[in-house]
Amino acid sequence: MPMTLTSVLSAVESVGAAWIWVIAGLILAAAEILIPGVFLIWLGLAALATGLAAAAIAMPWQGQTLLFAGLAVVLVGIASRLHRRGAGGPALNRPDRGLIGREAILEEPIVQGAGRIRFDDTLWRITGPEMAVGERVRVTGISGTVLRVEAA
Repeated sequence: MPMTLTSVLSAVESVGAAWIWVIAGLILAAAEILIPGVFLIWLGLAALATGLAAAAIAMPWQGQTLLFAGLAVVLVGIASRLHRRGAGGPALNRPDRGLIGREAILEEPIVQGAGRIRFDDTLWRITGPEMAVGERVRVTGISGTVLRVEAA
């Protein structure tokens, strides 16, 4: 297929548009540093990918815009899922939630269903079956500030 002036101009326009997308992507990625929120980086990556695609494939501006929009939706969706998955960790103001399932060795006996146990730097009241010092227990639940334990 012979090259015509129209095809050459179209290719030049496409490469110019690619640079615009790449620059926009870099600006958005840099803006993420100034305005943190883990959102702009995904738009920046979508713009960079659009720029690379526009450089590789002659594509009209409408196609580039649709590609950017599609990539942005997909990347922000993936980031949102990853963020939600990571949000299930221990809550800053609810350290007791991280105790369920933890195990410890009794330093004091559980007498008449009550006792105390130390996790990290905190002494917790516990309830559970009577057990002697040195037995291993597992936290099974929390009621207010009292941990429910059972033999591990």
